[in-house]
Amino acid sequence: MKEHDSATGPGTESLLDVLALRADTPGSEKVVHFNNAGCGLLAKPVLKTMLDHLNLEAGIGGYEAAAAQADEVAGFYREIAALINARPRNIAFAASATHAYSTALSSIRFEPGDVVLTTRNDFISNQIAFLSLRKRFGVEVVHAPDAPEGGVDVDAMAALMRARRPKLVAATHIPTNSGLVQPVAGIGRHCRELELLYLVDACQSVGQYPVDVEEIGADLLTSTCRKFLRGPRGSGFLFVSDRFLEAGHEPLFIDMHGARWNAPGEYEAAASAARFEEWEFPYAAVLGCAAAAKYAREVGLEAISRRTPALAARLREGLGDLSGVQVLDRGPELGALVTFSIKGWEAVPFKEAMDARRINSALSYREFAQFDFGDKDVHWCLRLSPHYYNTEREVDDVVAAVAELAG
Repeated sequence: MKEHDSATGPGTESLLDVLALRADTPGSEKVVHFNNAGCGLLAKPVLKTMLDHLNLEAGIGGYEAAAAQADEVAGFYREIAALINARPRNIAFAASATHAYSTALSSIRFEPGDVVLTTRNDFISNQIAFLSLRKRFGVEVVHAPDAPEGGVDVDAMAALMRARRPKLVAATHIPTNSGLVQPVAGIGRHCRELELLYLVDACQSVGQYPVDVEEIGADLLTSTCRKFLRGPRGSGFLFVSDRFLEAGHEPLFIDMHGARWNAPGEYEAAASAARFEEWEFPYAAVLGCAAAAKYAREVGLEAISRRTPALAARLREGLGDLSGVQVLDRGPELGALVTFSIKGWEAVPFKEAMDARRINSALSYREFAQFDFGDKDVHWCLRLSPHYYNTEREVDDVVAAVAELAG
């Protein structure tokens, strides 16, 4: 594939005009942004949507601006639902994926002895939340083993489901600390068969791959909007299945938006996923998320899911050829997160050297992935995460920069 080539690979049905996508991405002219797993660069339509609403708030007032934009605000639920094959009533806005995740966890009535079954590659904040449940309620946290090739062993996890009957099964689709893509749909099939609650963290996959909640079989699915979806910071969403809603689950601290106080001694929770929301919204961010989801769907998730991992594979291959560099990603399927360690450098100075070359990246430390990094015997790594608006030349330039530093 040549630089700025519009094709996304052999057999691709949709084409990407990379030049046009970069023209829509002002930041691509200033930096080599390989930190999309942290925060993607905003596209012009997203930025304009947010600025227009902030100007409206400044001109007529915040409450009045929200009322004037009511249909556009409702568009957030329509766009996110269309993005993940859900219905708008099953979507709740959240200030972050972690906020969505903790709110979802709070709605499950855990008791001493309940089991949470998860993987060794769950996101750090999720792992900490499980340990907090263990500390407070006496919940047992069980980790399914990995397969020899990397990633969770689905058959072994299913055997644990049958043996332990967990109160909750939880998995992260793409962990933040490596390029591993976990088989969340395979896990979900076993959850459906055994009628177990299933929570999926899709932070790194929404906007990078097509995500279908029906195919995954999730009762709950959380994501941020700032990463590969390229929405604003301080925004995310929670998908809640009809099965979960109809079972009466609701967050521990439900507020006046999520419930109606219908008598002095009682309240009634909203019938939809709105019960998981709070009254106050950052409306410019909500509208920005809707614009980002619409933009991603217009670009085409199938095309994105071909180009973005292909760029990462090119990067992984180039880094793997360098002396003193160890690429750390393992698994049968790898996404657009590329992690590596490098001899002779400490974490912060190495990232600063990359920053000086206008290459955006992120550091991951042992505490982010105690199991995974323990197995790999590394204390830190650099994470690079290209996206569809990046180019092959940028990939090669990053490899050259790492080669220079490694030398």
